[in-house]
Amino acid sequence: MKTAQKILEVETLCENMAKKKANTGLLRLKVLYFVSQYENLSVSMIIEKLGIKKSNFALLTAELEKEGCLNIYKAEIDKRCRTLKLTQKGKEELDSYLESLDSEFDKIDIDLDNALNILLKYLNKKV
Repeated sequence: MKTAQKILEVETLCENMAKKKANTGLLRLKVLYFVSQYENLSVSMIIEKLGIKKSNFALLTAELEKEGCLNIYKAEIDKRCRTLKLTQKGKEELDSYLESLDSEFDKIDIDLDNALNILLKYLNKKV
């Protein structure tokens, strides 16, 4: 199996597992996760990491702000840019989801954990 095929299969299987644990939309949880990890990045950089359309992201973040899961701020340096920050409610929703997903993996093998860390570093450099 070629590398591209492996990546496609891993991505599909991971997404299917993640969907099973999501009580809400998976994209919603992905947005909460990326906002929690990249609070200092601009909205456009988070959109690039997520690989979604700007309009879809704007609708979803507006909904999340309305529900009290995140706050949208103008960036301090460039007032044209926006930054996002999770609220306590958003953190709790994300943490609950991640805990339920972690339970799927139970005790993870150290080799698998190392392989995932390497893959994550590689993919973050590419995206």
